[in-house]
Amino acid sequence: MFKKILLAADGSIHSLRAAEKAIEIAKYTPQASVDVVYVVDSKTSKEDVLQNWNKYDTEMKRREKMSFIEQKALKNHINYDIKIVRGEPGPTIVKFANEHQYDLVVVGSRGLNMMQEMVLGSVSHKVAKRAKCPVLIVK
Repeated sequence: MFKKILLAADGSIHSLRAAEKAIEIAKYTPQASVDVVYVVDSKTSKEDVLQNWNKYDTEMKRREKMSFIEQKALKNHINYDIKIVRGEPGPTIVKFANEHQYDLVVVGSRGLNMMQEMVLGSVSHKVAKRAKCPVLIVK
């Protein structure tokens, strides 16, 4: 049913729960694959550069945030790909999902942004409103 799944992840607990659901859904569809998109915005990029000495270390720290998802996909024999893109998270995820014609987008209800702790995440809200495919928001 859902062969091409996009998982929006940022390393937050909500995105890890979303990853579990995306992988669970993919297990029930032969040849399903999960593309994990991690969006680096200007604030995150600046913090990463200040905390790391070089581009390699910065890239490794970003990949580490996705290691749980990678291990879970491998354990469940799910085809996956991790894509790191730049931009504002909400619009970038929507554009990515719409351009690549995914069957499903899975996103956590809140991300790492402190403001999102109080309300439904602005990123998940934007994705749900603007993506051209079904969107699963995981709490």
